[in-house]
Amino acid sequence: MVHYTHHIPDPCEEEVLTKYVDDHILVVEKPSGLLTVPGRIVKDSVLRRVLTSYPEATIVHRLDLDTSGLLILSCSKEATRELNRQFREREIVKEYVATVFGVPNNSKGEISLRIRPDPVNRPMQIIDQVGGKPCCTRYEVLSTGAGNSELRLLPLTGRSHQLRIHLASVGHPILGCDLYAHEEARRLSNRLLLHAAKLKFRHPITQQAITLSSQAPF
Repeated sequence: MVHYTHHIPDPCEEEVLTKYVDDHILVVEKPSGLLTVPGRIVKDSVLRRVLTSYPEATIVHRLDLDTSGLLILSCSKEATRELNRQFREREIVKEYVATVFGVPNNSKGEISLRIRPDPVNRPMQIIDQVGGKPCCTRYEVLSTGAGNSELRLLPLTGRSHQLRIHLASVGHPILGCDLYAHEEARRLSNRLLLHAAKLKFRHPITQQAITLSSQAPF
C-alpha cells in the first residue's frame, strides 16, 4: 500500500515579488509556504497569483512549498521551448543557501548519493546506491555559529528533494525540514531554512547572460 504524506500549508500572506520581467520571461521571489503551482486541495500558488498580471506566464521549473527564492517563468512559446532546453541540458546554474545542523568536517565538498522515490511513502525520496538516479550536490561552508552552519549549495542535478535528503544523509539536515531532519533540527526553525539565492542563465530570445540574486530572509 502506498502512503501519501500530505502537507496542507497555512495561508501564505507574503507577496510574490518581481525581480525581472520583459516580454518573454518573468523572474519572481517565491515566499516559503506558497506552492509553485495549484495543488489538489490548496489552489493559492505563484502561478495563480502572477496570471492576473501576466496571463501568458508558464512554469518552467519549481521550488518546493517550503523553499523560498528565485523562480523563472516564461511568457512566450519561444521562451518556454528555450528555457526547457536550458534546464534539460543543465545550462542554468541554480545556487541555494541553507542553514544546517552541525558543522561539516570539510569547508567544501561534494555529495554524490543516488536517490529514488520511496514507493510506499510518497512524495518522500530515499537513498538507493543501486537503483537510484545519479545525484550530485556541491557545498561550501559560508559561516558557522551556535553549532550550526550556513552553506552555499550548488545542485549539479535537479532531483526532487535532492538538497534536503543529501544533507540529512551526511548528518547535516537543513533546519526546519519536516521531511528528513531529526527532531532537534526540526525544532530549531519554524520554517525550512533553504533559499534559492542565485540564478545564472541566458535570455531565451536575446541569449544575453543574466545573473539574478536574492537575499535569504534568515
